[in-house]
Amino acid sequence: MKTREFFVSAPGKVILHGEHSVVHGKVALAVSLNLRTYLRLQSTSSGEVRINLPNIDTFLSWEITALQPLLAGCKAEQGDLKELDADLLKRLREFTGISDDSTDTRSMAVLAFLYMYLTVFAEALASITVSVWSELPTGAGLGSSAAYSVCLSAALLSARGTISALTSQQESARWCKDEMELINRWAFMGEKIIHGTPSGVDNAVGTWGGFLRYHAGNITPLSRVPILRILLTNTKVPRSTKVLVSGVKDKINKFPSVMKPVLESVSAVSCTCEQTLTELAAHGPSAEHYNILEELIDINQHHLNVMGVGHSSLDTLCRVTLARGLHSKLTGAGGGGCGITLLRPETDASVIQSTVEELKSCGFDCWETSIGAPGVQQHSPAALSQDILKILNSY
Repeated sequence: MKTREFFVSAPGKVILHGEHSVVHGKVALAVSLNLRTYLRLQSTSSGEVRINLPNIDTFLSWEITALQPLLAGCKAEQGDLKELDADLLKRLREFTGISDDSTDTRSMAVLAFLYMYLTVFAEALASITVSVWSELPTGAGLGSSAAYSVCLSAALLSARGTISALTSQQESARWCKDEMELINRWAFMGEKIIHGTPSGVDNAVGTWGGFLRYHAGNITPLSRVPILRILLTNTKVPRSTKVLVSGVKDKINKFPSVMKPVLESVSAVSCTCEQTLTELAAHGPSAEHYNILEELIDINQHHLNVMGVGHSSLDTLCRVTLARGLHSKLTGAGGGGCGITLLRPETDASVIQSTVEELKSCGFDCWETSIGAPGVQQHSPAALSQDILKILNSY
């Protein structure tokens, strides 16, 4: 390895507009969330590979000599990522005792780590310790697994020397376009292990950051990125993305003449929002820009209720915020989960505080944050907050 320590971070994501459009070939807008996952990678001389995941109370280590035989016949070729090596994945499941039908967060995080570690370092397995801590709640539809996969990809490739490392003069830095594309491809492999058939949107947001347009499998970053303040609310109502997606498909099949125009309208909302954000970034924010964004939020939330993916908890979120002149919508699959509330630049701090307090009294978690954050970055220790550094350095 060229250096003995790496710190990287990647953002979570929210869907600004276009939930359930992705699977129907319509336009969706995804955006990076300024809640991040942080990773520290250290090279060691222990002869072991260690991973520490304090968010899910997971601390594991393996002898390199025990991992080496798993690479026998490994098909993965560094830098040429197309399909998962099913044989290697099967051997990893047997080695870790993780069954084929296991999908819990801990098991998937461990499998993704070991697979990516073995394929990145296939030529010479290295002794490393990886510690990961996240501001993102897991299972909330905020791209926590993608942020994790992006961090793993960037740190492992940097440690291997495949992509460049931070110079001593830099506190935080990003990689060139080709290196970012490589990080994204490796992260997509991690997402495949965790989710099976991901769209690629989440890892792309984690890699590139900012606002991304998704249409028919093509992902295009917006060239200019405004930063918008939001409240992020987790209703903590569990939901099944698979069941919700299936329900939307059933409704489209049952009422095609009704539902297809709804999808077209959702796509139009995404396109109008994209145009507004482009203007806002180019010319600076105005009251009219925020008026349009608020109207689009309200329209899209009504669309999602028509699709059948609303929930009483999300209705409560919209009611509480609208009473204070704020506009909210769900983000992700719906049926509970998370919602976002747009904050105008002039929104008074007392309004935000009272809104957060009432939402918390409803049993929700709530954060004031922003969207449009930068994608994956490498950091010097000085660039990280003392709280995050303390967590990462405690293992």
